[in-house]
Amino acid sequence: MFHSDRGFQYTNRVFRQKLVDAGMTQSMSRVGKCIDNGPMEGFWGILKRERYYGRRFTDRKSLVRMIENYIVYCNHQRLQRNLGVLTPMQKHELYKAA
Repeated sequence: MFHSDRGFQYTNRVFRQKLVDAGMTQSMSRVGKCIDNGPMEGFWGILKRERYYGRRFTDRKSLVRMIENYIVYCNHQRLQRNLGVLTPMQKHELYKAA
């Protein structure tokens, strides 16, 4: 899944074909709703601050592994104040139980 805004660089044929060739699905924000990107931009900013800046990745595999591990960490271990000092999965389980 590749999510972006509707900028020209993401809507041109060449870019879209590269996504198809990579087996990726394209997702875009709604027209005039730039707020759609906010949560993901926030996530990537936190990831970079907590796990990327100051480190050197020598190959793509180790970078991908770090990102995948960080996503698991964020969902299952990283407490969030805006979720009542719970992890996203804990909050999700409470929601399902309600």
